[in-house]
Amino acid sequence: MGKTAIHKIMERAAGKPVKVGDRVWCKIDWATARDFGGANCVLQFEEEMGKEAKVWDPDKIAYTFDLQAPSHSEKVSKNQKIIREFAKRQGIKRVFDINHGIGQHVMLEAGMIKPGDVVLGTDSHMNLLGAVGAFATGVGNSDIAASYINGTNWFRVPETMKIEVSGKFQKGVCMRDLLTHIVGDLGAGGMDFLAVEFCGETIENSSLADRITLCSMVTEMSGKVPLIMPNGEVLDWLVARAGDEVKKRVQELSADADAEYIKVIKYNVDELVPLASCPDAPDNVKPIREVAGTAVDQIHIGSCSNGRFEDIKAAYEVLMAGGGKVSPKVRAIITPSTTEVQLACAKAGMIEKFLEAGIVFTNPTCSLCTAEHYGALPDGDIGCSTTNRNFIGKVGKGSHTYLMSPMSAMATAVKGVITDPRDILG
Repeated sequence: MGKTAIHKIMERAAGKPVKVGDRVWCKIDWATARDFGGANCVLQFEEEMGKEAKVWDPDKIAYTFDLQAPSHSEKVSKNQKIIREFAKRQGIKRVFDINHGIGQHVMLEAGMIKPGDVVLGTDSHMNLLGAVGAFATGVGNSDIAASYINGTNWFRVPETMKIEVSGKFQKGVCMRDLLTHIVGDLGAGGMDFLAVEFCGETIENSSLADRITLCSMVTEMSGKVPLIMPNGEVLDWLVARAGDEVKKRVQELSADADAEYIKVIKYNVDELVPLASCPDAPDNVKPIREVAGTAVDQIHIGSCSNGRFEDIKAAYEVLMAGGGKVSPKVRAIITPSTTEVQLACAKAGMIEKFLEAGIVFTNPTCSLCTAEHYGALPDGDIGCSTTNRNFIGKVGKGSHTYLMSPMSAMATAVKGVITDPRDILG
C-alpha cells in the first residue's frame, strides 16, 4: 500500500519508517513564535534551562510581530522587548519586527518554507503553511520552549482525508466560498486530528492566495494539517524564493497513487454560490442571499485567510463596480497580510481609491482576529469579516460577526447591508 503525503513527511522528519497511529519524535525545521506568546516561550526556556543556556540552532528559530504591531500598550511593548533581547543574546537573526506582517505569510515570502518542512508556531492557524506542502502546526508555549533544547517535538502520525475539487467558480464566487461550504458541510469536528490532502483540477489551477485561504480554516474543523503540494505557478513562485530543492521535495513527498485514505470527499464548484458563516460559529453556514439585507456596522477585509493581493484586488473590483464609495452607515477596514502585499496594492493604485472611498487601509497585521486590535466591535454591533472565527465576543463583547469572502464583504460595505457580490458585479 502506498503512502500519503503526511506519512512521507513524518518519516523524513523522524528518520525512520512510521505508520498511522505511531508516536514519534520529529526534527523541527522551524520553531516560531509571535509577539503574543513569544515572550512566555523565552521566559519558560530560561526558567527551565538557565539564562546562559543556548538554543539548539539559532538559524531555525524565528519571531514574528504580527498580532499587535505596532504595540498598543506598555505590556505588549515589554513582551516584544523580551523577544528582541533574547534573539540578540542567542544570535537569532530571523526577527520579523512590527514592519513585516502576518508570520506565516512573511515566512513564505522570505523563502523559509519548503514542502515537507516541520514547523511549530504559537498561532493556531500555523497549519495554513500546508498550502505549500509543509507540516506546520500550532502548539503551546511549552512545546516551543522545549523545542529550543533539542530541536525536536513529539507527534502522533495522523490518518489522512482526501478532498477532490472540480469545476470553475462563477463570477462573484471564489475559494473562500468553497472553504465556507466545506466548513458547513463537515462541521466543527469534521476533520478531527486528520491530515487533509486537497487535490483535483480546481486546486491544481488555483493561486497561492487561494490555497492559503483553503488551508486557513482547517483548524476550525479540528484538522491537524492541510496539505497541497506546489505545482504550476505556485511551484515557480516557491522555487524563486526557496530554491530548487523545492522541486525534489515535491517529487519525493507527494502522495502515492495507491495511498490509503480514511475518507475521500468530492466537491464541484460549478454551481457554488456566495456563502457566509453566520453568528456565532464558522459552521453556521448559509447562502449570502438568505441573510441579504441584514444591517451591518463594520466590515473588515484581511487576516491570514484573505489578506493577499489577490483578495484585496477582488474587493477593489467590487468597490469600483459599485460606484467607488462605501456606505456612510458602515465602517470599512482593509488590512494587507504583509508589507510586500501593501506595496503591491500601492503600486497598483488601489490604496488611493480605497481612501477616497472612505475605507481605512491599515498597516499589515493579523488585525481584527481578536478584540485586542484597533477596530474592536462594541456591544450590539454587527460585523462582516474575512477572518476565520466568529465566536461570540471574538472581536468585542456582545458583538456578532458574519464571515465571508472579500467580494461579499466589499459588496456589503458598498450597500450598507449584507449583499451578494453578484448583485453588483452583474
